[in-house]
Amino acid sequence: MNTAPAFSVIPGSQVHDVLAGREKEVVDVVERAYRLHGEGSTVNPDSYFLRFPDRPSSRIIALPASVGGEVGVHGMKWISSFPENVAAGLPRASAVLILNDTATGYPFACLESSIISAARTAASAALAADRLARARGVRPARIGFLGTGLIARYLHDHLRAIGFDLSRAGVHDSDPAHAEGFAAYLAGHGATAELHATSEDLVRASDLLVIATVAPAPHLTDPAWFGHHPLVLNISLRDLGPEVILGAYNVLDDVDHCLKADTSPHLAEQLVGHRGFVDGTLYDHLAREREVPADRTVVFSPFGLGVLDLALARHVHDRLAATGRLTSVPGFFHDLRRHEAPPAAG
Repeated sequence: MNTAPAFSVIPGSQVHDVLAGREKEVVDVVERAYRLHGEGSTVNPDSYFLRFPDRPSSRIIALPASVGGEVGVHGMKWISSFPENVAAGLPRASAVLILNDTATGYPFACLESSIISAARTAASAALAADRLARARGVRPARIGFLGTGLIARYLHDHLRAIGFDLSRAGVHDSDPAHAEGFAAYLAGHGATAELHATSEDLVRASDLLVIATVAPAPHLTDPAWFGHHPLVLNISLRDLGPEVILGAYNVLDDVDHCLKADTSPHLAEQLVGHRGFVDGTLYDHLAREREVPADRTVVFSPFGLGVLDLALARHVHDRLAATGRLTSVPGFFHDLRRHEAPPAAG
């Protein structure tokens, strides 16, 4: 007979304790999740967007998903994006994540998920950079960061953990103070960081370009800027013009998910009326060796799959459970009887 599971609350401090300094392990968890997704062992419906008429730049997104195989969990991430937070000194994004038991459907954990979201985003992009660079036969010598928020920091840490040379890096942000702060962070990790006055200067100087901004529409629209054919991690999805996408070798994390919501690849599809410019998914490049051209710009566009969040959250939960550090909420599920028991006779 199934019983309701214990319900645990996992704060960000515990998530950080499990993941910090284990970036290579996080990349491995994300790779396994991608393989399960590519093999058809996941369910990843469309994300659901809650928008606000009085705050058009803000949104809260629900990402339901299910992961089979050795992960075995259902759940949902609930993540908000309020760009105005940055001016007030708060991170743009905040999130929680619920894990559900596959046998009963009962939720068994609630995790602070902004760290999980940032880590899985960074691990996904780092994994793609590694596989695509290997397939090209060219290891990037100079990395550029366009946008200098939390995701850029996590990208730096994950790229460094899997062997990328980040001793030379370029930085540009629309806010010079943010760019200077991130350059100082890079310098603290042994990098020679150069501030670039314009995004064009940064693009032209970078072999590996990390794009992690809050841009709502394309602003990198001149294919000539990419004439040196860099490897581009198109994390924020809306910076590149369709002209750049159409001239590139394009790898997506999931085709149907990525070609919507006016992402750069979606704009390209709307412009030409077909998907012929998509050259494959990350799973395609993980499952078998594929040639990646060195004479074309290579763009990885990850829409961000909920299955990655669930796999990493399950990893955090299980690591804490194995070390006896889960904090359960006694009596969280209170009334579990279908009917009241009849009063005792006499």
